[in-house]
Amino acid sequence: MYQHILTPLDGSSLAEIALPAAAYFAQAFQARVTLLHVIEQRAAATVHGERHLTGVAEAETYLRKIAQTAFPTGTNVTCHVHDEATRNVSQAIAEHEGELSPDFLIMATHDQSYAHQALFGNIAQQVAAFGELPLLLVRAPIESRPSAFTCKHILAPTDGEAHHESGLAVACKLAQHFDSALHLLSVVPTVGNLSGSQALMQRFMPGTTATMLEIAEVEFRNYLNEQLDRLQQYGVSASAEVKRGDPATVIAETAEIMNASLIVLGTHGRAGTNAFWRNSVGANVILRSKRPVLLIPVKESCEK
Repeated sequence: MYQHILTPLDGSSLAEIALPAAAYFAQAFQARVTLLHVIEQRAAATVHGERHLTGVAEAETYLRKIAQTAFPTGTNVTCHVHDEATRNVSQAIAEHEGELSPDFLIMATHDQSYAHQALFGNIAQQVAAFGELPLLLVRAPIESRPSAFTCKHILAPTDGEAHHESGLAVACKLAQHFDSALHLLSVVPTVGNLSGSQALMQRFMPGTTATMLEIAEVEFRNYLNEQLDRLQQYGVSASAEVKRGDPATVIAETAEIMNASLIVLGTHGRAGTNAFWRNSVGANVILRSKRPVLLIPVKESCEK
């Protein structure tokens, strides 16, 4: 499924939070791993409260140590240091997607401000908004050391739209591979969560809006039942439910209730980085959930 994993590291314990996930997927799919460090122009003395790697030799030594200690014996791990100092680390990471040809990007994120910082540059434009690479964001408190990563319980939110089906397809494949429990979730907004034209309709036609939301809930239930029948054919243990509320909030809350190992979301290009953070449910889930979030911007089918 995945053959080449790219994991950017800056030398901090925070960035290393992504390593157990990288090791987990590398071992599961016999994938090779490239550890990447980008030399930052005029770098600060510290990053996330720790010493910043500013020299090529220092960075190479660090990456080699990580390669030897963070992955099971026999894992194919290579190290790459972008030695030309750059002011835009996010852009350099995105550019290495073309240079190194990975098919999976795994990186760490921390709190809301850090998540926004990590994705707000070209990496968001290239990966989250317009990109072609699956992006796994692993989130944990900065004081935590890397913990074991598993894929026992997968949450796959879906709105039934074709351009978001890529997330459901990948969730299906992962559930097949890891024998995971897969939970499908659709969220119908409440009247108080409506925005834009829907909010305007609610203001002038409240009865019609309420009826439309009720119809949407019925349609989601029918859609999820169809998906459950299909997943059963592939031997996937799956459940499904429809909830009401703000989609991102409900997704984050459901992930906590079910102790989700992973949230899988389909994304698609819209209007650039700003639009991603203003309008994307995926972006809001990243900001609100403590669980790992896998963003899937490509279409795949659910096949063995």
